[in-house]
Amino acid sequence: MAVLVILLLVLFPQTGCEDPIVQCSVHYPQHPVHMYHQKGDLIIGGIAYHGSFVSSKSEFKEEPLPTLSESVVVIPKHYQHIVALDFAVKEINENPQMLPNITLGFHIYDSYNNARRTYQATMLLLSTLERFIPNYICDKLKNLIAVIGGLDSEISMNMATLLNIYKVPQLIYGSIPLMNDKSLGLSFYQMVPKETLQYAGILSLLLHFRWTWIGVFIMNDESGERFLQTVSPMFSHSGVCFSFIQRVPMLTSIDEIKEILEEGANIHNEVRNSTANVVVFNGESISMFFLRWLPYFAQHPPSLPKGIVWITTAEMELTSHVYQRDWDTQIFHGVLSFTIHSNDLPKFKSFAESQSPSSAKANGFIRDFWQGAFGCVFPNPDVGDVEGDICTGDEKLDSLSATFFETSMSGHSYSIYNAVYAAAHALHHTLSSRLKHRAMERREGLKWQNQQLWQLHHFLRNVSFNNSGGDKIFFDEFGELVAGFDIINWIVSSNQSFHRVKVGRVDPNKVFTINADEITWYSTFNQLQPLSLCNERCHPGFRKKLKEGEPFCCYDCIPCPEGKISDQEDMNDCNQCSEEEYPNNNRDMCIPKDISFLSYGEPLGIILACFALSFSFITALVLGTFLKHHNTPIVKANNRDLTYTLLISLLLCFLSALLFIGRPGRVFCLLQQTAFGIIFSVAISCILAKTFTVVLAFMATKPGSRMRKWVGKRMTNSIVVSCSLIQIGICTAWLGSSPPFPDVDMHSMAKEVVLECNVGSVTMFYCVLGYMGFLALVSFTVAFLARKLPDSFNEAKFITFSMLVFCSVWTSFFPSYHSTKGKYMVAVEIFSILASSAGLLTCIFAPKCYIIVLQPELNNREHLIRNKGSLPE
Repeated sequence: MAVLVILLLVLFPQTGCEDPIVQCSVHYPQHPVHMYHQKGDLIIGGIAYHGSFVSSKSEFKEEPLPTLSESVVVIPKHYQHIVALDFAVKEINENPQMLPNITLGFHIYDSYNNARRTYQATMLLLSTLERFIPNYICDKLKNLIAVIGGLDSEISMNMATLLNIYKVPQLIYGSIPLMNDKSLGLSFYQMVPKETLQYAGILSLLLHFRWTWIGVFIMNDESGERFLQTVSPMFSHSGVCFSFIQRVPMLTSIDEIKEILEEGANIHNEVRNSTANVVVFNGESISMFFLRWLPYFAQHPPSLPKGIVWITTAEMELTSHVYQRDWDTQIFHGVLSFTIHSNDLPKFKSFAESQSPSSAKANGFIRDFWQGAFGCVFPNPDVGDVEGDICTGDEKLDSLSATFFETSMSGHSYSIYNAVYAAAHALHHTLSSRLKHRAMERREGLKWQNQQLWQLHHFLRNVSFNNSGGDKIFFDEFGELVAGFDIINWIVSSNQSFHRVKVGRVDPNKVFTINADEITWYSTFNQLQPLSLCNERCHPGFRKKLKEGEPFCCYDCIPCPEGKISDQEDMNDCNQCSEEEYPNNNRDMCIPKDISFLSYGEPLGIILACFALSFSFITALVLGTFLKHHNTPIVKANNRDLTYTLLISLLLCFLSALLFIGRPGRVFCLLQQTAFGIIFSVAISCILAKTFTVVLAFMATKPGSRMRKWVGKRMTNSIVVSCSLIQIGICTAWLGSSPPFPDVDMHSMAKEVVLECNVGSVTMFYCVLGYMGFLALVSFTVAFLARKLPDSFNEAKFITFSMLVFCSVWTSFFPSYHSTKGKYMVAVEIFSILASSAGLLTCIFAPKCYIIVLQPELNNREHLIRNKGSLPE
């Protein structure tokens, strides 16, 4: 592969010279390239273009060039680098505002990709023209100010070893040299942006298209390992895995040919068998030839491994050897290439198209470029007949494939153009600062050069200008160009012509932009965005589970657990919904919970409210019946006032159930449990008083009994008041310490937010229920013991049955209450209140109402005395 080392010199007009003269020595690079054709024959060769010319405003003369041999391998694409250099120097020399009275010239030397030849070419710069005498320069017109080069990092490093001694600035437009402990003192001016910026751009591109399973091609050298060490942790941290890593082999001797062919076949098979559809290729200028050869590593016939999206780095320029003229270029279709940001220069296209061997100002290497690019030969009188097509010199450069030549400036050429201008601007500022010493400097050229080079570094580090493309050119504190990268989509048409489409950019601040709609993908993708995954994505509702022994990009998909969701693809874990939300059935989204409370607008609330009102109405009818027949014996029996108190308390018990229906509020929460507890305690106290009254009444009828004095209102009132006051005291302590309050239950119901009354102190709540249970148990015990007293109308039996119902209801209340959730807990409590109250009302007052309403003849004193069932009031 040919490598350019471009060296820029400044020439001063001497006194008495009418025209400053530009002297250029041109040596086109030479480097062995190792590839093979389908049949397996090896092409090994190199070509060195040796030409020189002397040009002025009035004359041009050209020395004859050597004839090309058949074994020569030519890289015509690099001619554009020379055109860009020539164009930049021409613009500067024609600009009266830039370097007045000074003419720039340039020399081009070949490194031969060999360290020894690189050192030799570098030393020629530091010697007198035509004489290789190190450290000896006698030419007053040869004032070296800067070096531009080279294309490969190793060339730049070897040149810097010598140039740094003489403080000659070196502007690199190719690959960045790898710095180590021995080379830390070397200084460069990089005409390419930071490598880390390009790596960040590649990662952003992968993440944008969600390509997490990729292949990697790197050079089999230190630069490739540096790339791998840099991007591996960066990519892994962002969730990108490597399906394979292939190191591109480079041939260094004939003995390695067989190994190279075998390794190329293995690489082809690796790419073909991989599930990755995206491959990142980081390399240098020579790497593009390996990519071009990749289809030919297959077994017959040559074929692409499969449809792949190739992502290439800026160091890889679209190039071809002459012998690859008719090769298929489909492998380049759809490539996404990172290139150094460039803008179209207004006059470059016409300047490039004007290049012709017949031009009066043609340089000495265009004939060789012309022959290689167009596949023709110029007639040579000394040789006679020549084989092949004859070059006419009228061939059109715009008809060449983009792999051979482009009239629009490439990224590398743009860097060369900016490097020339950077050196010129730095020189301009240097000379301006030394204007008063110009006369002395003209007389002592060597002294000027030595002093000038020291100062040029200072101005070069601080150079800042806008080029003709509108871009601002300046370096950061590390001597690196502050610029971005363009993302170019390569499109290969059916006629094998290339088109470049700019589809994105990474600016110096790492801001990544991409226009995916403008990208043309490889044909097998049918213009659908390619996928590059180890396995199918996990859909929403599932999460990733890593596979044992495989990269983290390879995983299984398992459903989210109960109560969690995943609303995106490929989530590492499922998320818990907020307390106000719950997962849907697919577990891929959270749904707001419904507000739930036992309301009058729902069937359950309506039914319970109707029962409460119905029983209240029945209780009121019973009370009215008793008030209407208050003088009858059955009403007078067992303390008429106590009966009224019991009926009123039962009426309030039924109505208290309504406090539990509706949206919980602060007042309702305070009244619910306390009102219910106190009212029920009064009712049970009345029943307890009735029970004691019945027992004492029978005991008082015995002759000589002392119990007669205990029978009467005084005792019953004492029982009712004392038992009720105890419950009131418990409720007062409850309200004073930890009263009930409105609360929101987020957890008991999966799909509902339950509005409820929090009891505050659970202990006090169970104390209230426990005290009522204690009163009921005492009443039941006493009534049960008195159930066999002789009486056809034995009220003790009815009290026993009522207490049995009451205890049964509230005994079943506790397990039912704790087994239900939400508003149904309230419904269970309302049901228990209504059921226990209805049991008391039915068991105690139904027989009496039956006699009062349906059999009034039994409601007389004689009947009651005959049965000895109760005492008169």
